Amino acid sequence: MNRTTLSLIAGATALAAVTGFAALSAPDAPGTDTAAKAAAQLPVERTSLLCPAPSTSDLAETSYTSFTPVTKGTGSGGKAELREADEESADAPVDGADKGKGKGKGDGKAGEDKPAKPVLTPKEPGKPVAGDSSGGDAPALVGTADGRFAPGWTVQETTEVAAGTGRGLQGVNCTAPDTDFWFPGASTDADRTDYVHLTNPDDSAAVVDIELYGKDGALKSAVGEGITVPPHSSEPVLLSTLTTERQTNLTVHVNVRSGRVGAAVQALDDKLGGDWLAASTDPSGSLVLPGIPKDATSVRLVALTPGDADADLKVRLASPSGLITPAGHETVHVKGGMTAAVDLGDVTRGEAGSLVLTPTDRSVPVVAALRVVRGKGDKQETAFIPATRPVGTRATSADNSGKGSTLSLTAPGAAATVKVTASAGSEGGTAVSKTYTIKAGTTQDIEPPAPGGLKGTYALTVETVSGGPVYGARTLTAGEDGVPAFTVQTLPDDRGTVAVPEADEDLSVLQK
Repeated sequence: MNRTTLSLIAGATALAAVTGFAALSAPDAPGTDTAAKAAAQLPVERTSLLCPAPSTSDLAETSYTSFTPVTKGTGSGGKAELREADEESADAPVDGADKGKGKGKGDGKAGEDKPAKPVLTPKEPGKPVAGDSSGGDAPALVGTADGRFAPGWTVQETTEVAAGTGRGLQGVNCTAPDTDFWFPGASTDADRTDYVHLTNPDDSAAVVDIELYGKDGALKSAVGEGITVPPHSSEPVLLSTLTTERQTNLTVHVNVRSGRVGAAVQALDDKLGGDWLAASTDPSGSLVLPGIPKDATSVRLVALTPGDADADLKVRLASPSGLITPAGHETVHVKGGMTAAVDLGDVTRGEAGSLVLTPTDRSVPVVAALRVVRGKGDKQETAFIPATRPVGTRATSADNSGKGSTLSLTAPGAAATVKVTASAGSEGGTAVSKTYTIKAGTTQDIEPPAPGGLKGTYALTVETVSGGPVYGARTLTAGEDGVPAFTVQTLPDDRGTVAVPEADEDLSVLQK
């Protein structure tokens, strides 16, 4: 996704902290005084998250978990709040105050079985808050956090669907609004029903273009241009309505002409279950896709280079013992502007693994994702793993239980040490931390530490202590009538702090 890079002076310091951008300083010319000044890392003061409508199935059961890690340097004030996307008022009911009522702002009739508004308000950083909703009427959510609740704020949406298209476990991290998204791994195949969910948090309409790239290049789609998303609303766009072509592997590009949106693809399969496909990290010459389950029975790599140049990538698997090259899949050639797909089979062969893509020669920006299948026959389930940013300073996974969570960490370059903290439970418990060392070129699956006296759900926070970059993912599993239901969420840096250069002394005088 595109991120704006701003050059800061002292007068813009407060603005930087409010906007919540992760990197707001541009390099100065060599020899200037400001180039030598160290940037201070300050907590962001405000952030926002958007959660797509979870399901249209009457059998859907959705849980939400909101969590903010404790961050040094924050004040004592602030709040975080999730409300329905179509609720323009900031005074929406919180903490289940509207439970039992219908969606029409309190107009529910006696005996009606309508889901409660899943609106959450955390009480304090370091302790998650959980809520739930039933059925197919749960809305998209818009959230804002400020003060001590803003840095690292994470919201997880997890849905269990008992039967029908997309049955199984579907999970997604609610995302920040942005203007550019890439989704390799979507499909308009006959067995697939894929929607792009667009959520607009702002007071003015957003205008969005959706572009589709198949195996032969861009697909013609006049109806994908100039899609209007009204203020404070969410629009699901069915991919098969944008093109008449049926293609198994597509890359979706969401480009926002005006405004900003949150975007995610819900990929539902008639036979293989379904899950959310989160956006790939920004196009890059080298990519890491962490957290392939060790019992994966099928892994498919889908990649696209957005420009005209072709990309040749070396394919390696970071296993528990080191980097290995999958036999028969040593490299992948990605033609410019065309989606490439490679079936890697059961590439992990019963061991934890992460895919590492690097250029064979010159570096060409690429986006990529994995479609992962567990199970066999009619008991199969699907999840997706997009290329992601490193854990960096800190990353968080919300909505973990005492069983069913696996943390996967990989250090594709140098060895690294990380600290993993399990928060207090949403209904009680004591936080606990443990340190792990990840050897160079390896992936390690970790059964995360559980809080002492755990009650409810808890969050996992991963912090880099030393060494090279670490990439991570959390796999959540559940049993669904013999189907190995699962969902995978990557763990990119939470961008809870911003780099703010020190002010020159003469500028501070001007501010008096």
